[in-house]
Amino acid sequence: MKLGVFTVLFSSKKFEDMLDHVKASGLQSVEIGTGGYPGDTHCPIDELLESTEKRKEYIEKVHSRGLKISAFSCHGNPLSPNKSFAEDSHDTFVKTVKLAELLEVPIVNTFSGTPGDQEEAKYPNWPVTPWPNEYKDILHWQWEEKLIPYWKEQGQFAKDHGVKIGLELHAGFLVHTPYTMLKLREATNNAIGANLDPSHLWWQGIDPVAAIKILGKEDAIHHFHAKDTYIDQDNVNMYGLTDMQPYSDVQTRAWSFRSVGYGHSIQEWSNMVSALRTYGYDHVISIEHEDPIMSIDEGFNRAVKNLKSVNIEEAPAEMWWA
Repeated sequence: MKLGVFTVLFSSKKFEDMLDHVKASGLQSVEIGTGGYPGDTHCPIDELLESTEKRKEYIEKVHSRGLKISAFSCHGNPLSPNKSFAEDSHDTFVKTVKLAELLEVPIVNTFSGTPGDQEEAKYPNWPVTPWPNEYKDILHWQWEEKLIPYWKEQGQFAKDHGVKIGLELHAGFLVHTPYTMLKLREATNNAIGANLDPSHLWWQGIDPVAAIKILGKEDAIHHFHAKDTYIDQDNVNMYGLTDMQPYSDVQTRAWSFRSVGYGHSIQEWSNMVSALRTYGYDHVISIEHEDPIMSIDEGFNRAVKNLKSVNIEEAPAEMWWA
């Protein structure tokens, strides 16, 4: 497997400077935002779609440094009741798939989306309990009338363009667990899989190694984010895991994102890397840095160091001992 980085943390750097920095850090890959929540600092998507020459120049800047693009990421909410945001999220996704095909980028990462509770809703509604019964009814409507129809069409669109979709299992969106991932995949097609981020699993009480086994057996892991989570049990006892405090309230939050190795042990990260290899994942481990108590450079560098110590790069040898 290769190591890479989701380059949104280097949005203050010019494209070429960002690539130089990634190369100097000893990584082999970049994941680049094309719009939506990640922004498009390093990818002028309309300009690239319109010009063959500019696409050649763009990808040459990546390849000439010995790097590859692991994925384009355009996380948004194409099912949002906010029609303008939904349309923008959808249009960005469509453009991103087209650009990924042209530049031979294998994965487009995004969110599954969350609708409202009815056609006239103003805001997304994320049901997380089956009772009172209204929540169960809302969830059924969302899946049957919004989520499945949308991703049936977009999954086929991506498949027709030779691109896989990595849905990030993120709370607040309808696909946020291995179960919901596989449920949607079964209702659509195998172009749809997971952009698996253990940081969002830990605070939901899901063991990432177990999730890797579940999804890996179905060949449903298309991309992998490397981000950690620290769970403060004292604060969990006060606020619960569905903590609505701002991420900046680190002292009192039930959980906070951390750089790799600062929420869970290096042994646990080693176990995840081994599980990824065992269950057939051989793409990129992409660092995502959102640690509230570290600088960009320190959080990034610690993640690079810790992942290098546990990553498995080479293909396994024949079992010469057996």
